[in-house]
Amino acid sequence: MTTTEGNSVKFESRITFYVVLCWILAAFGGLMFGYDIGISGGVTGMDGFLIKFFPNVYKRKLRAKEDNYCKYDDQYLQLFTSSLYLAALISSFPASKVCTKFGRKPTILVASVFFLLGSGLSAGAHQMWMLILGRISLGCGVGFGNEAVPLFLSEIAPVEYRGAVNILFQLFITIGILIANLVNYGTSKVHPWGWRLSLGLAAIPATGLFIGSLIIPETPTSLVERNHEEKGRKTLKKIRGVDNVDPEFEQIKVACEIARRVKHPYRSLMKLSSMPPLIIGIMMQVFQQFTGINAIMFYAPILFQTVGFKNDASLLSAIITGLVNVFCTVVSIYAVDKVGRRLLLLQACVQMFVSQTAIGGILLAKLNATNSLPKGQAWVVVVLVCVYVSSFAWSWGPLGWLIPSETFPLETRTAGFAFAVSSNMLFTFVIAQSFLSMMCHMRAGIFLFFAGWIVIMGIFVLFLLPETKGVPIDEMKERVWKKHPIWKKFMGDDADDRAKKTIEMS
Repeated sequence: MTTTEGNSVKFESRITFYVVLCWILAAFGGLMFGYDIGISGGVTGMDGFLIKFFPNVYKRKLRAKEDNYCKYDDQYLQLFTSSLYLAALISSFPASKVCTKFGRKPTILVASVFFLLGSGLSAGAHQMWMLILGRISLGCGVGFGNEAVPLFLSEIAPVEYRGAVNILFQLFITIGILIANLVNYGTSKVHPWGWRLSLGLAAIPATGLFIGSLIIPETPTSLVERNHEEKGRKTLKKIRGVDNVDPEFEQIKVACEIARRVKHPYRSLMKLSSMPPLIIGIMMQVFQQFTGINAIMFYAPILFQTVGFKNDASLLSAIITGLVNVFCTVVSIYAVDKVGRRLLLLQACVQMFVSQTAIGGILLAKLNATNSLPKGQAWVVVVLVCVYVSSFAWSWGPLGWLIPSETFPLETRTAGFAFAVSSNMLFTFVIAQSFLSMMCHMRAGIFLFFAGWIVIMGIFVLFLLPETKGVPIDEMKERVWKKHPIWKKFMGDDADDRAKKTIEMS
């Protein structure tokens, strides 16, 4: 039954096995992304990998009195990790074009092909150029996958479950990171080619995504947008599990008709009325990276070695943080559509600030250039990292992807989300390329640096981020932006509003 709640229509739907399968298969894009994030930190700590590609770093690692904070400071070593994100940044814009012109499903298929190619090149690399080319191919997969998968999940999910469904993407990222840490823990004992096994096993989630891209449907929104209305209606009935989809389908048609009138979506993004979702989308990605999470996830084994753990113990500690990451992302799936986006973000800012400040304080007081932390204090650092990761996992991790995917109107959705994805990749690249050097020069102060950013993030959420819980994706402008005390000033009765009224009256 279709009911009315307030000013919005609650559309009829059922959760079927088929639609849940589609959510899971699409979310394999997150699994691949997470595996790429997690695998690099363990691989860059393996002796066989360092001897082959970074012998100078290996020699510094063996020196007993080498500076704790600087022994891994190497621009090429950082480039191994960061090149993936630079490629993802560049590829996100053509991915947006493919997503709009051909649909979400083919874009996910292209991502899987890039992932498979990158896995093979990385695992089989014998020279630096092959290694970097493999990472670039993986980066193109990330660019295409991260553009299409969150949009697919947001558009295919019923409004009352949209937050939870979209967070499947982040959940699979965390599972991918955990799997990568477990793989690194096992392959670190396989000398001298364990690193090849770590990089090559990325082909398994890539294959899962490839198969999934052949099974999942195109989203009804994308089909209608590309003038396949009858197919869009049939798909909507299939994914909703009911026959009465007319109210939701009519809303999709209205949004698509308005979107067709926009010939240059990137130019439309520069309009004043497009600024609120664009600013929010970009800043959520910038802030997500300046929590410092990827600095920890990329280099967790290296970080734990720095504070005194041996190689096996540091990998085990990374596994512990990976488990925390997975379980606390599940908390977000439950909470996001119940307590809302803003409360989760604000609570996490407090928890992350306290834990980052405490880590920085302990290292500042107890860890100098050549010593190790006492075992008890080293485990306190591990616990604090887990406290930090837990708060990120139920807030800025999943919501950094969810909020941009649900706040852009259809006419600028793929273009706007491309800006969000590229912003994420740009600042992920900056952090990945600079973290080891920052740790060398800033030492323990790097954690205080990220803590300062967390304060800024909290202020941003408090004053500028609206609540989007329970708002249909195509009603954001009327129900969110036009009612926000600051952003409503950007929302005039523009041509798109008049077009929408004309269509609804006809």
